[in-house]
Amino acid sequence: MNGINRRQFLTLTAGATTAAICAGGCNGLFAQEDVPSQRPNIIVLVTDDQRAGTMGCAGNPIIKTPNMDALANDGVMFTNAFVTTSICASSRASIFSGQWTSRHGIKGFATHFTPEALAQTYPMVLRDAGYRTGFIGKYGVGPKRDLPVEKYDYWRGFPGQGRYENKDENGDYIHMTRRMGNQAVEFLQGCSQDQPFCLSVSFKAPHCQDGDPRQFIPDPVYDDLYKDVTIPKPETADPKYFNALPPFLQDSEARNRWQIRFADDEMYQRSVKNYYRLITGVDTAIGRIRDLLKEKGLADNTVIMLIGDNGFYLGEYGLAGKWFPHEKSIRVPLFVYDPRAPKARWGRKLEQMALNVDIAPTVLDLAGVDAPEVMQGRSLAPLLQGKHPKWRTEFYYEHPFEHQAIAKSEAVRTKRWKYMRYPQYDHEELYDLKNDPDEVENLAGEAKHAKTLESLRRRCNELAAKTAGN
Repeated sequence: MNGINRRQFLTLTAGATTAAICAGGCNGLFAQEDVPSQRPNIIVLVTDDQRAGTMGCAGNPIIKTPNMDALANDGVMFTNAFVTTSICASSRASIFSGQWTSRHGIKGFATHFTPEALAQTYPMVLRDAGYRTGFIGKYGVGPKRDLPVEKYDYWRGFPGQGRYENKDENGDYIHMTRRMGNQAVEFLQGCSQDQPFCLSVSFKAPHCQDGDPRQFIPDPVYDDLYKDVTIPKPETADPKYFNALPPFLQDSEARNRWQIRFADDEMYQRSVKNYYRLITGVDTAIGRIRDLLKEKGLADNTVIMLIGDNGFYLGEYGLAGKWFPHEKSIRVPLFVYDPRAPKARWGRKLEQMALNVDIAPTVLDLAGVDAPEVMQGRSLAPLLQGKHPKWRTEFYYEHPFEHQAIAKSEAVRTKRWKYMRYPQYDHEELYDLKNDPDEVENLAGEAKHAKTLESLRRRCNELAAKTAGN
């Protein structure tokens, strides 16, 4: 064992049991209590534009998500989960790499990981460590010509949009989410207990179909779901909140998209119900995955986690889409189900701030593999294990995407306060989230909050520099 690091050791012993590995003595490589009996399989589920609160287990009384609920109720749900950049390409790159956008550099849709950066994403690190890797769905990082097809053992990815409505091998209609469920089943059929696997399933749902007047296009099997309910509009959908926005937000792409999704009551009901139906379609696919894991005897050693890649405005402030630093745009669902955990730790809801950059180091930690030093996120594993490490009380948000109708933004979000700014327009906002969770009273111009404003402005500068540099 001399001269072999932890990752090399795990690569050489992929699929082996602890008894087989340590039969000749581990020579102190692992403490006895740290040696896993079997390396876990890991499934990472990423939904697209699924905002926080869109699961039954998160308190939504209308949406039907029984499989998500079951996983969260038997696992750990993070009630304060956020993305560090709320746009598909950047957020997905952060999930893969464990880095903020200013570090990984994926600021738009035409940029891919460099070969060196790709090698330090969690799927590539796990493959080097002996895992069978699969990717299904919306890759979202870079154009088609640069997709890392050959870098995975199983690849069924596409670069960006894709279409919900497809035909199967017999020429019959098949919805994209259902097809992705089929592909997940196909990958799992090729797995065995002799080699651990990591499957990343990146759904397009519930993202809209850009360019299609229908916008949200669920599987027709859900046409009657939510048919007889009326989804209440948020308080902040009142026009007075839109009128209070600065002009550059009133004229933004978020307002343009509001016009085609939420502009009247009928449009609002149709859009939100179809958005919910797309999420329920994902939930059905998750159920199929779990059923097959049980059938193959893999369920008891397979960790499943789900995170949304962005939040989403459903008409709040008269906006649609994401991008800006409001809570509706940056908060996402996140849960981790680990069947190996003692039942006493099941069903917990944790308030610690969890970020999309934490996914990669968490996956590697659960697999017993060292995270590359370039990863900036933190492993959530200690929290999952019931430990109480000193944890972040703030985080830096950035949105540097170049678009004439989407203002660039930065923010610092603490437990109580949010400071946000739009540098192009020299505009600042300050919200007391404890007393104003809907972020409607901008305190930036009030003298009594001047010290808080200055402190958070300075902290935003510090975190921006730190994030980009280290």
